[in-house]
Amino acid sequence: MGKKSSPNLGRCLVPCRSGAYISAMRKYIPFLSKPPIVPVIRLSGAIGGGSRFSPALSDAALAPLIDRAFNRGKPAAVALVVNSPGGSPVQSSLIAARIRRLADEKNIPVHAFVEDVAASGGYWLACAADQIWVDKSSIVGSIGVIFASFGFPELMARQGVERRVHTAGKSKSLADPFLPEKPEDVARLKALQEPIHQAFIDHVKARRGGRLDGKADLFNADIWVGSEAQTVGLVDGVAHLEPKMKALFGEKVVLRPIGQRRSFLQRFGMRSLAAEMLSGALTEVEERALWARYGL
Repeated sequence: MGKKSSPNLGRCLVPCRSGAYISAMRKYIPFLSKPPIVPVIRLSGAIGGGSRFSPALSDAALAPLIDRAFNRGKPAAVALVVNSPGGSPVQSSLIAARIRRLADEKNIPVHAFVEDVAASGGYWLACAADQIWVDKSSIVGSIGVIFASFGFPELMARQGVERRVHTAGKSKSLADPFLPEKPEDVARLKALQEPIHQAFIDHVKARRGGRLDGKADLFNADIWVGSEAQTVGLVDGVAHLEPKMKALFGEKVVLRPIGQRRSFLQRFGMRSLAAEMLSGALTEVEERALWARYGL
């Protein structure tokens, strides 16, 4: 009796051809070289908690994707595709910190590619990368903190509506939009913003280091476009994802998108219309307002 051949190997020898044959044989011939893999994580949208039906960028939602990108196989690098007008500073910090922990632990370089905008918290995320690349028309920066609201006291007075507020603690009704603005409330809000702004500045300085233009006023929440951002050191150059990764890792580099797994109900469109409308309407309005600040 002759020797039995491996059933798995036999199956590959018959149907596989050219590249497919080589790909299949890599499992059995370890010295065949593998193409470099670059997982791609898309960070698109406003940054915040979101909801079940209208998810935003949050650490809880992105943790499985980020972990998968760094821990599956041996990637040559991880690419972040950033398109965000900002949002929660806490979620921005948590997401960026998670990326940096894994990048440093695994010794894997990270590249960020900005699409329309990486502003405010969006730029915070981009700074988690070792190098940041933009399009010629990308908007970058807005290193600052904002609090926005409306005031309705005169409208309420004209309609004969009286505002009644009773609190335990004088700051409990801070910046109430239905009462006239108080100087002490404004001062308190600015005091709250300062440590958040400083944390943002510290993060940018720690990540960009000597690449920043020391003479430029970078931390006044101004924005820059394309190569202007490179001139002041906020980014490393103008480049797009696929050609840049090929230039760095060779023509055979494999870009592997890392996406969220949708639930059974989401895959088959079986979602409650009422729940979707209620949970997503206000989130959509807030996100559109963020994008509108940059003409998008």
